[in-house]
This record gives sequence, structure tokens and C-alpha cells, in this order.
Amino acid sequence: MTMLAPSRPNDTLTRHMLYPFTNASYAAKNPPLVIEGGEGVYIIDSEGRRYIDGQAGLWNVNVGHGRDEIKQAIRDQLEKISYYSQFGGTTTTPSVVLAERLCAMASHEGMARAFYSSGGSEANEAAFKLVRQYWRHVGEPNRHKIISLKRAYHGVTLGALSANGTPAYKEHFEPLLAGFSQVETPHVYRNPFTEDPEALGRLCAELLDREITYQGPKSVAAFIAEPVQGAGGVIVPPANFWPLIRAVCDKHGVLLISDEVVTGFGRLGSMFGSRHWGVKPDIMVFAKGINSGYVPLGATVMNKRVADAFVTEDESQFTMAAFWHGNTYAGHPLACAAALANLDIVEREHLDRNAGEVGSHLLARLRDVQQRHPTMGDVRGLGLMIGIELVKNPDTKEAFAASANYGSRIAEKCKQQGVLLRNLGDTFILSPPLVLTKAQADTIADTFESAITDVGRI
Repeated sequence: MTMLAPSRPNDTLTRHMLYPFTNASYAAKNPPLVIEGGEGVYIIDSEGRRYIDGQAGLWNVNVGHGRDEIKQAIRDQLEKISYYSQFGGTTTTPSVVLAERLCAMASHEGMARAFYSSGGSEANEAAFKLVRQYWRHVGEPNRHKIISLKRAYHGVTLGALSANGTPAYKEHFEPLLAGFSQVETPHVYRNPFTEDPEALGRLCAELLDREITYQGPKSVAAFIAEPVQGAGGVIVPPANFWPLIRAVCDKHGVLLISDEVVTGFGRLGSMFGSRHWGVKPDIMVFAKGINSGYVPLGATVMNKRVADAFVTEDESQFTMAAFWHGNTYAGHPLACAAALANLDIVEREHLDRNAGEVGSHLLARLRDVQQRHPTMGDVRGLGLMIGIELVKNPDTKEAFAASANYGSRIAEKCKQQGVLLRNLGDTFILSPPLVLTKAQADTIADTFESAITDVGRI
């Protein structure tokens, strides 16, 4: 049974804390919800109120809250050793076993080695450094440029931020790193080109081809993309897009990085997002669902082509051939132990399959609600990764004025009715734990309809 902490006065919640992406004055007037407990798909606040966690923490609590198997794995590892580094010729058993496990799970994609970090931003940062050093090792040191998509989100470290494709995340920290550029994202609902998904997929792949040519193919190290864009608004690409960009990368010898921070380990209904599209990347980036957020962890895994560049039998080259990057908490034994228990659950309970089935059910329910509420301009998604974009005029796709706070008002109504959903302005992101049932999906859909009815059209 979850023990609740005593309630705190609202001012103590914001007096000393600076919250992510939140103005301090706004936080003081709108204090955060204090989460004290969690059970499965539910979270419990400091007043004992219970909510369906429609965002799985932050895309990441895939197996649900309070899983005894993961807690026990962490306890068991604590009894051995809580931490030791991977520097200076030492390691720990959970990190070794997890690397084997990740490469086995991604053997279809040809993954051969894993490198650890503390989360998604750092794992993407490692990927960028990895590809730049890779090209140096194979004799093409001029290949250093990274191309990504507009509306992409790859993290908040300086390199990851430079690859982001949404100006709002970047403008406060410019100038960013040189060598990063973005091309048009295949957003079927909002693009300046066509309403034909297949034509859009071809066009966006052609734009990548042109950008590589413009930059100079011998200067481009890699292209990175999320299989389905997450923080950019849950943008599901046309079915032909990923196979076409793989072909474009192969044409120019460019490495392909799949940012699986959100999509990895079942969220789209397949074990990995790139696998859904039938594409084999050169590098895959994991975090979030790797251990459902129980202890921070990220991993950058690479295929044999990339991994072999860091292997040499020449002892005089041992130092130069090393990957010159690392983090204090890389391969943290508690995080890796949690990951191993987490992946046992994912595979044993077939959570990728459940995400596909329940996600399809939830998407259909929401599209039914959309028929009665035209301000739901677009309902899109794959698996348990669903976006709802609210618009003032469904015919013209005109957005609401920011001052209307339309999405926030609906989110507040949902919270009052026991469903916690994340909205980025007037776009809702639904990413509940992958253990969600169809009955719980129905509750989410019914609650959203009730909330949008209560708020009404403005």
C-alpha cells in the first residue's frame, strides 16, 4: 500500500525549485501536482487522488509503476554493489549482461556493441561524437555534419539541441554548434506540399537527398530521425519515408541514426520503431523504455560496421582507436539491473503486441470522438503513441490563439476527472504505460470527450 507524505503548502513547492520549461512566476501561481505513489497505469497524488497516467511519467514508464520485479532487481544489486565505474579497466556484471541483451534484441538490425549514458540527451550526444570519430577512423575526417528533421526533438545537451528542429527549444541558447542542419519533416496534416502521404514521403526523402548534395556528401556524417516524432507533435511519417531515407543514406554513404528514445521497446507496437518500417539503422539510441525510468539510463548501440572502427590489433593504436567519450554514471549497475528486469517484463508480457492492440483501440475511440467534436482537427498515432491536435477551424486548420489556453483548459478538466494528459499548447500527447487495457483506454477516450464538451468551442 502506498504511504502518502504530508501535504506541503503550495509556496514550498516553488520557493526553491526551478522547474523544466516553466516560468518561476507561473509555477508559483500554478503549483505542480505532487505525485507520491504509483500502481500500474495509475499515479496517486499527495491528497490520495488517483489518476490514469496518460503520459507514462514522460513517455518512459512502459511497464507501469511499482513493478515488484524491478524493485527487487535493484534491491538485489544494492546488496552486491551500488555503483562502480567503467573507467580504468573496470566494469560491473549488469552492464555486461545488458549489453549482450540489447544486441541480441536488436540482432535483426545487426547491432553489435552498446555504449551507456545517463539518459536520452546524452545517448544522442554520444551518437554524434561516435559518428564523427568513426569517420576519422576510416579515413574520412571531413565527414562531420549531422542532418535532422524540422520539428525533431533529440534532447537538451548542446549537440542534441543543435539537432533539434523546433526553434523554440533553441533560440535561448544560440549560437549553437556548427555542422547541423534540418530538412522538411513528413507531416501529413501540416505541410506546404501535398495531402498525398506517399507523394509527401517521396518529396521529403528527395529533400534529404538534395540537402546532402548541397552540403557535399563527403562532409555529411549522419542523418538522425525519430521513427515517429514525439515532442514535435506525434508526427507519423508516410509508410514509404523510412525505406526511402535509408536508400538516400546508402546512396551517399551517410550513416543512419534512429532515435529510439521514445519508440524503443514496444511503444509503436513493434519492439523498435525502425523495425516497424522494416529499416535497419547503423546506430540506435535508447533511453526511457529501456528500464521504464526506474533508474536513469541511456544506451547508444551500433552495428558491426561502426563498431569495427573502434577495434584494432595494433597495440600502438589502442589509445587512438578508443572512443574518447564517457560519463561517470555510464552503465550504472542499479540502472542496468533495472533494465534487465524491465526487458524481462516487456518480452514475457508481449508489451509490444499489447501496445499495438490497445493503441489501435484507443486511436479508433478517439477518432470516433473526433466525429462529434470538430475542434479535434487531427487524431494521429501508432501503437500507444497518439497525438490530438486541436484547431479553431477544422476546414482551414487555423489554430487557436495562444491566449485562449484551449488545450490547457481541456487538460485541467481531464485531470479533475482522474486522467493526467500532457499537452504542448493545443496538441495532446498520449503515451500511457504499455500495460494499458482496453477498458482503461476507454476511460481515457470518454474523459477526453467529457472534457472537450465541458470546455466547449471558443
